[in-house]
Amino acid sequence: MGKFVSDYDMKNKNHDAPLGQSKIIANTFVDMLLNFSRIQKTIIMIIVDSILLSFSVWFSYVLRLTDGQALGYDVFYPVLLAPVVSIPFFIRFRLYKSVIRYLNENYWREIAKVLFVAICVWFIALALFKIDIPRSILFLYAILAFVSVVGSRIVARNLIISSSRIGERRKIRDARNICIYGAGQAGRSLAAALSCSHEFYVIAFIDDDPTLKGHIIQGKPVYDPSQLDELAQSRKVDEILLALPSVPRAEKLEIITMLERKLFEVRSLPGVNEIALGQVRKAWFQGDFISDILGRPKAAPNAGLLKRCIQGKNVLVTGAGGSIGSELCRQILFQKPAKLILFELSEVALYEVEAELSRFINSQDTVIELVGILGTAVDGEHLKHVMIKFQIETVYHAAAYKHVPIVEHNMATGLKNNIFGTLNVTEAAVAAGVKNFVLISTDKAVRPTNVMGASKRMSELVIQAISEREKAKGNSMRLSMVRFGNVLGSSGSVIPLFIKQIRMGGPITLTDPEINRFFMTIPEAASLVIQAGAMGNNGDVFVLDMGDPIKIINLARRMIQMAGFNVKEPEGVINKYPERREAVGEIAIIITGLRPGEKLYEELLIGDNVTETEHDLIMRASEVSLSWKDLQLSLDELLAAINDQDCFKMRELLLKYANGYTPDSNVVDFLKKEAS
Repeated sequence: MGKFVSDYDMKNKNHDAPLGQSKIIANTFVDMLLNFSRIQKTIIMIIVDSILLSFSVWFSYVLRLTDGQALGYDVFYPVLLAPVVSIPFFIRFRLYKSVIRYLNENYWREIAKVLFVAICVWFIALALFKIDIPRSILFLYAILAFVSVVGSRIVARNLIISSSRIGERRKIRDARNICIYGAGQAGRSLAAALSCSHEFYVIAFIDDDPTLKGHIIQGKPVYDPSQLDELAQSRKVDEILLALPSVPRAEKLEIITMLERKLFEVRSLPGVNEIALGQVRKAWFQGDFISDILGRPKAAPNAGLLKRCIQGKNVLVTGAGGSIGSELCRQILFQKPAKLILFELSEVALYEVEAELSRFINSQDTVIELVGILGTAVDGEHLKHVMIKFQIETVYHAAAYKHVPIVEHNMATGLKNNIFGTLNVTEAAVAAGVKNFVLISTDKAVRPTNVMGASKRMSELVIQAISEREKAKGNSMRLSMVRFGNVLGSSGSVIPLFIKQIRMGGPITLTDPEINRFFMTIPEAASLVIQAGAMGNNGDVFVLDMGDPIKIINLARRMIQMAGFNVKEPEGVINKYPERREAVGEIAIIITGLRPGEKLYEELLIGDNVTETEHDLIMRASEVSLSWKDLQLSLDELLAAINDQDCFKMRELLLKYANGYTPDSNVVDFLKKEAS
């Protein structure tokens, strides 16, 4: 601890005080040497090495022989021959090309190799000249030569670094105090890199390895995480840098959360490999970063379920150009279908996904027929024609309008696409003899507070009713739906918005500091959708285990930190937690208020009747449904309201049929006013 105090105090002392006379002379001499040309420095090093090698031979004789016997031997030629033989090897192996300031253990190993070769040649030369020496001299010379040559360079390096620090100390006084969490190779490398910085000053390491507690690494003390309170109170710590590249994601997030609770500013740094591969700036907004947010391990897929409805079959995906649809297509290709039909409304999205999947098929040297079809889910006849023509056996219906505010203000279009699009796709599948049908649903369908969620709940009712109808007819078609929460990185997720806002330097906009959501990665969701669909039967509603909900404000903080910035807390949070008021950040978080129809939290189940399935992360829910006859009446009424653009009637029908639909107070007041 004493070392830490003195090291820290040295940083904050008045470094303008006069230095000792000897230090001034020494540093003046070093500064003069540093101003020499490279050739002049090399000549000086050759002279010094020659003297040291000659001295090492002579001193070997002194150590080996006693009582003045050394004077009885002719040591002139061995002493003279040592630098004559060795220096050419030093030059040949480029030992004089290295920069003294940055020498490391690799250089010491190189010196050992060169000296071994040079000493062997020296010994052979003595034998050729018939100069006899005691055998022990050879070993003593090797040890002394290595120690003297390496020692001279260590002394030179320390003098250079010491001289440089004197000129830098005034700058260090204004640097940020840094603690490095992780005293492993990554942490030590980071500390070494920051030692040359004028902006950061490393004051300590933090590591949970009990064998390192109380030790000194690179002149800095190592603290245990249990000593964080002591560290925070005794010394000013501006920031903690996480140097834990090999730590599992869940553990890393626990550490970040723990440090945040203690009001430390935290940054998570990439590993050396990521830096070398140029992935420092892209990792935080691509797959690795998105997985880091969840902090949980990926579940191993069930290979049997993945291929059950795909391998060797003709498969169609609606909304194939969207976030979920395109990932479904990628994973479907891995299961080797006979045909994959991409059904998409957007020409640009269809072009992009078809080009990507075509490249993949070509790279795998496999035979899969890939066909892109432009069309809308509302056009039932077109869908039926496509399904019959390509003899579709499995359908994944991912096409939907899912942006809550947009659907809220475009009710007619949103309801027609989501509800009647699902109806038309399903009826086309029934008419074409499709064997497996899976609807991609959402947690917003559970007790919805917005039109988008209500439309998805009505879509679920469509699948349930048609399933019961076809079962009564003896049709063995399997219809099911998979319900899950937000998908990280999808077009409807907050991730793309936050990424864009961070790239622009902020601020990040957040509707409410208490809002939370279930999250899952796109690949994980797509994989579980395929597996759930393989278990589907009789209108089953499958719910994916999304883990614990995540607060969006914590998600925003983590994104800012993992992008390498500091968080500037929103006023609402500062008012609630006054101790955060002094925190100065680079990216601000601004609270804008809940949007129309937005909930603070989402749910995955309407009722409590849930059973397990053969997959640990997939549950089967028993939900309320309507008969086909009752559903037809509701759909007829709803279609008439859509055609009349009667928003009041549309909301009234959603309240009646989309069980659990509870719009926010503004919508309720509007309905009451219209009714009166």
